[in-house]
Amino acid sequence: MPVLDEEPPYDPEYDGAPAQDPSREPGTDHIWDQPGAAPAQPLPESGPSAPGARRSPAHARPGRAEPRQQVAGPRPSPLDVLNRVFGYDTFRGEQSEIIDTVVAGGDALVLMPTGGGKSLCYQIPALVRAGTGVVISPLIALMQDQVDALSALGVRAGFLNSTQSPQARRSMESAFLDGELDLLYLAPERLRVSSTLDLLDQGTIALFAIDEAHCVSQWGHDFRPDYLRLSVLHERWPDVPRIALTATATEATHAEIAQRLHLDDARHFVASFDRPNIQYRIAPKNNPRAQLLDLLRAEHPGDAGIVYCLSRASVETTAQYLVDHGIPALPYHAGLDSGVRAWNQARFLREDGLVMVATIAFGMGIDKPDVRFVAHLDLPKSVEGYYQETGRAGRDGLPATAWLAYGLQDVVQQRRMIDTSEGDATHKRRLGAHLDAMLALCETIECRRVQLLAYFHQASEPCGNCDTCLAPPKTWDGTIAAQKLLSTVARLEHERGQRYGAGHLVDILLGKTTPRMSQLGHTSLQVFGIGTELSDTEWRAVARQLLAQGVLGVDPDGYGTLRLTDASADVLRGSRTMLLRTEAPRPAKPARSPRRGAAAAVDLDAGATIVFEKLRTWRAATAKGQGVPAYVVFHDATLREIATRLPATLDELSTVSGVGVAKREKYGPQLLEALRT
Repeated sequence: MPVLDEEPPYDPEYDGAPAQDPSREPGTDHIWDQPGAAPAQPLPESGPSAPGARRSPAHARPGRAEPRQQVAGPRPSPLDVLNRVFGYDTFRGEQSEIIDTVVAGGDALVLMPTGGGKSLCYQIPALVRAGTGVVISPLIALMQDQVDALSALGVRAGFLNSTQSPQARRSMESAFLDGELDLLYLAPERLRVSSTLDLLDQGTIALFAIDEAHCVSQWGHDFRPDYLRLSVLHERWPDVPRIALTATATEATHAEIAQRLHLDDARHFVASFDRPNIQYRIAPKNNPRAQLLDLLRAEHPGDAGIVYCLSRASVETTAQYLVDHGIPALPYHAGLDSGVRAWNQARFLREDGLVMVATIAFGMGIDKPDVRFVAHLDLPKSVEGYYQETGRAGRDGLPATAWLAYGLQDVVQQRRMIDTSEGDATHKRRLGAHLDAMLALCETIECRRVQLLAYFHQASEPCGNCDTCLAPPKTWDGTIAAQKLLSTVARLEHERGQRYGAGHLVDILLGKTTPRMSQLGHTSLQVFGIGTELSDTEWRAVARQLLAQGVLGVDPDGYGTLRLTDASADVLRGSRTMLLRTEAPRPAKPARSPRRGAAAAVDLDAGATIVFEKLRTWRAATAKGQGVPAYVVFHDATLREIATRLPATLDELSTVSGVGVAKREKYGPQLLEALRT
């Protein structure tokens, strides 16, 4: 039996982070040490970066640094930090209001889509307020990359988790106590340890940020028991502001987060969950690996992407299939050795054009901005899971594709998994409701984005950027076809005491005379051959839609065999009309369609394209030399703007979006030289 239920590699149950690497340390330049930076009252003088992350004992800090000095003068404003540290001129959406709330000492609960700028909502207050921002982050395997990205901006960041040696942890703890950290990342499991709580008591805490806050939901797809303990933050440090953030939450999950984290009295911010740059497409499943290969070759050659599969075995075979056909791909699932997982994840983050084939063990917190597609070869269990997984595409705001192959067997398998799952009737009803919502999204004839956002109780207009908008499907009255299929199930069950899967039922309707059909005596059934007006594919679509609508059921005691349900009788009597979807042809080149409201991408002419590729080559070499992902140096969107504007001086480079003080000083001279050569 394939392993179907995966969990991401958390600390300490799984340790997916790379081993200690003494050759890599966070950057040592702090943004407020750069020329022209605003004075910051409690922000530090020049000093060492956060020590301890990925250091061997031989590289541990030899002594305690001087405590942070209090500098007279006003503290930097959030807008000044945004400009000087992150290189952006204006806040987006409700970012400014959220940040002002936390800077003023208030609590906030933030629901904002992936790519919406959630991290800035706690990073900037941590740089403005006195003390260290403590970030509760669920994935230790990503903490090093988060620290690297902040270090490249001149922010002093570090982490405490099980990947560090005792000496490295002590060094990091000393840095926290000495006020040498702007941000400290902790796994929620660390708060079980009394010494961690004692450590936090001794330092100055600017704020607590609870990332991936939906993990507190006991009925959610990413439930983490240790998140239930996070109420200790409010109880033990009542005067420290808290901000909880998530990209995925229904109204019920939203309420549960607020209740369990004691954030009912906090300010709640709910942004639109719309990701207009992502094109949603759901295709009838027919040899899904070959369909995937066609998609990658036709629309995403050389692009980075993620492919999700339900089982570990499917991950392995799909990754090998892509490699065999010339697509660089890596597998990732919880059954792999932790070192292999860590190496594959590091390669995906650091190299261009790799495809990660994975179970749902992969992806949460992955901050790779240039993922151009997310593909599902199997049906997700819920709309929340689907939304979160597809949201990993297009974080940079540029066009991206969310593609799902969906077929009859997906419905059969998911129904059967629910029926045979552990748990009481209430639990199974909840799983069934999640699946019903996912099937409704797959079978809709309306705009997929409207259906998707409606699940989160957000209104929307047809987007013009999904398959149902680009090639609207038609419907037909399938009542008679449904009656024929249901009659076949009924006659087999009542006359023969037998149940069969969809394939055999379709063969009966088509009147296929095979040795097995004759041996079973099914050629004598009154329904044999009564469905020749439809093809095999069309009958399978009918069965799939009847299953999706609950008119057909899956026998939990069989192997995908079908049975009647309470809803079958109304269709058989003719008191219920069945409007069924006709599959529409695939629109031509849909991935290049205009994006409604997408972040503006700089259109490159032939000359700018050559410069852009030259800059990408320079960035890749620079990132490799530093052992960091390419996006830590600069995002594609920044390079595209540079390729178009061709800045000739550091001052001109400073006006490009995404170029802050630290990056200008660190990378500016080399980048300008690359432009000149």
